[in-house]
Amino acid sequence: MAARGRRFGRPQPGFQAKKDEPAGVHASILKQARKSGQLNLSGRSLQTIPDTVWRINIDVPEEAKTVSMDADDKWWDQTDLTKLILASNLLTSISDDISNLPALSVLDVHDNQLESLPEALGGLENLQKLDVSRNKLKSIPSCIGKIQNLKSLHVENNQLDQLPEDLGNLLYLEDLDLSNNELTSLPCGIGGLSKILKLNVANNKLKSLPPEIATMNALRQIDANHNEISSLPAQLGTLTKLEQLYLRHNKLTVLPVLTDCISLKELHVGNNQISVMTAEHVSQLPAISVLDLRDNKLAKLPEEIAQLQALERLDVTNNDLPGLPYKLGTINTLKSIVVDGNPMKSIRRDIIMRGTQEIKKYLRSRIEEPTDGSGDSTTGVQSTEGQSGVIGGPKDGINAHEVCQFKSLDYSNKKCNHVPEEVWKVALEGEVTSINLSKNCFTELPEGVMLVSDHLKELNLGFNRLSSLHSDIGLYFKLTTLDLRNNQLTDLPSDMSSLKEMREIILSCNRLVKLPAVIFKFPKLEILFANDNKIESIDADGIKQLSCLATLDLQNNNIGQVPPELGLCKQIKSLQLSGNSFRIPRPAILAKGTNAILDFLKGRIAE
Repeated sequence: MAARGRRFGRPQPGFQAKKDEPAGVHASILKQARKSGQLNLSGRSLQTIPDTVWRINIDVPEEAKTVSMDADDKWWDQTDLTKLILASNLLTSISDDISNLPALSVLDVHDNQLESLPEALGGLENLQKLDVSRNKLKSIPSCIGKIQNLKSLHVENNQLDQLPEDLGNLLYLEDLDLSNNELTSLPCGIGGLSKILKLNVANNKLKSLPPEIATMNALRQIDANHNEISSLPAQLGTLTKLEQLYLRHNKLTVLPVLTDCISLKELHVGNNQISVMTAEHVSQLPAISVLDLRDNKLAKLPEEIAQLQALERLDVTNNDLPGLPYKLGTINTLKSIVVDGNPMKSIRRDIIMRGTQEIKKYLRSRIEEPTDGSGDSTTGVQSTEGQSGVIGGPKDGINAHEVCQFKSLDYSNKKCNHVPEEVWKVALEGEVTSINLSKNCFTELPEGVMLVSDHLKELNLGFNRLSSLHSDIGLYFKLTTLDLRNNQLTDLPSDMSSLKEMREIILSCNRLVKLPAVIFKFPKLEILFANDNKIESIDADGIKQLSCLATLDLQNNNIGQVPPELGLCKQIKSLQLSGNSFRIPRPAILAKGTNAILDFLKGRIAE
C-alpha cells in the first residue's frame, strides 16, 4: 500500500551524500518516483539495478545535502514505491534487496535475460501484477505461491518445463499467461485457482489438461492452441462461465461434449483430426456464436446445427464435407460461412464464390416440401392444416411460427398469382426480412409486399412472368438482395435509384438488350448477374461507378465488342464474358480468368 509520511532525521552537520550518480538513473528520476510512487526504468540497457533503486524509500536522498525550507519539497515526506518497471533491459538477475520495496503492487521485468527469480518475491504481500515474460527462466520458484494478493502473472516466452504445485495457492489470481514455454503438463495444484478468469497455455508441449480444471469455475477464457493435446478431461464441460475455448493445432480426434458450458460463445478446434460432430455436441452449445472446425476430417455436419440460433460465424474450411445441412440457411444471425477446401457436391462453385448470403439463400431454397402430407420441421412450408400456427390450405399453407422465428416467408413453387391476405398479415407481424415468391405465376409485383417493406432486405421473384416492375419497388429502402431471374423484363424502373443498400441483383434469363441505367446508381452493389439476356454492349463508364462491384456475369449475351476501359475496373474479382459474339479478347485469354482479361483490356487502352 502507498504510505505517505515516511520520515527520517534531518541531516546532521558534516553529512556527506554520495556524489556518484547511479548509472542510467538520474537523481531527478528518483526524486520524482518518491513523489509519485512509480518508477519507470525500461529500455535503458541496464545490466544491473543500482542499489539506490532498491533503497529508494530508505536512504537519505542526494537532494538532502541542500536543506530546503519549501513546505512542498519535504524529501522525508514521500510515497512508498508501488510500481516498478524494469522492462526491456539486459538484466540477468534481480536482487533480494527487492524486499526493501514491500509496498510494490506492480513489478514489470519483461524482455530481459533473467535466468532465475529471487526468493524475496514471496515477501511482497501487496504485489498484484507480476510480469516476467520474455526472459530465460527455466523454473518458477515456489515462493511465488506466497504472494497472496497476486491477480496477474505473466510468464510467457520463457523456457519453463514444469511449474510448482504452490502456484495453486494464488487464491486471487485472475490472469495467468504461461504460453510459449516447454511445459508438458500442468500441476494438479492449479485447480486451486478458483478466481482465475483467463488461462493461456498456448504454444507448449501439453499432452492433456488436468481434471482439476473443473474447480477453476470462474474461467472465462482458455487458450490451449498449439500443443499436443490428444484428449480432454470430461470435467472441462463443467465450466459454466467459460466463454472462449481455443484448442487449435492439437491432436484431438474427438470433439469434446461440453455438457454444462452454457455460456460458451466461441469454440476454436481447427487444425485437429476430428472426424465426427454429433447432435449431442450441438445440443450443449446454446450460446455459441463462433464455431471454428477448419482443417479437420469432418464428413458431415448434423442437421441439428440449425438449432444454434446465436451462431454468427461457421468455418469448416479444409474438411471432407460434400454438402451442408439445408436448415443452416435459416439461421438469421449467421453472417459468415467459410467452406473452401471441401469436396462440395451439393453446392455449385459459383454459389460458394458469391459468399455467405448466397449460400444461405441456396440452402433455404433446397428445403423441400414434404410429400406425405404430415408436415416437416425441416421446411419453411407446411402442407396440412390443423397444426398449430398453420395458415392456408393443404396447397398454400405456411407455418406462422416458423415465419416469425426465422423472419423469412417462403411462398415459392405454389404456381399461384396471388398471396392470401392472411399470409401477408403473418409476414407483417413477424417483421420478415426475407421473402421468396419464386416459381409462381406473378405478372406484376404483388401489392402485399409493400406491407412489409419497412423490414424487407431480401426479395426473390425469380421464375415468374414479370415483364416490368412497379415503381413502388423504389420504396423498399432496406433491400440488399433482389432476384429477378427467369422473367420477361426488358428494363428496370428509374425509381429504384433510391435503393442505396442494394448489394446483389440477379437479372439472368430475361430480355434485356442493355444493362438498366439505374443499376449504376447502387453505390454498394457487389454482385451483378445479367447472363443469358440479349445485351449488345457494355457500359464501361457506368460499371466504373460501381466501386464495390466484385462479381459481374455477362455470359451468353449478344455483346459484339468489349470496351478496353473495362480493364480499369480493378474492383471486379470475377468477370464472366464467354458465350458472346465478340472476337477480342480471344477465348484463350478468357480461359485465363478475370485478372488476365482485365490486364489485356487495360493494355489495349494504350494501343
